[in-house]
Amino acid sequence: MEFLVGSVWAAGLAIGIAAFGCGIGQGLGLNGAMSGISRNPEAAGKIQVNMLIGLALIESLCIYALVVSLILMYAHPALQAATAAIGGH
Repeated sequence: MEFLVGSVWAAGLAIGIAAFGCGIGQGLGLNGAMSGISRNPEAAGKIQVNMLIGLALIESLCIYALVVSLILMYAHPALQAATAAIGGH
């Protein structure tokens, strides 16, 4: 049962850290793109395309953390024993 509680805590911590990091990374990327566009408005199209690709890659890291968190919570051998103990079956 302690393993289940630990994995739920680890999953929550992992997704929280990943969301924090992704938010910081997206903010810094957006800051760089906006300052680049303000310095050179003619290159706005190229900067915007690269910015969107970069933001998509940063967001995919947060999705990977979500997948790992779900695996930590639902795909380990102690889950069946813990649910049986909680449910009384």
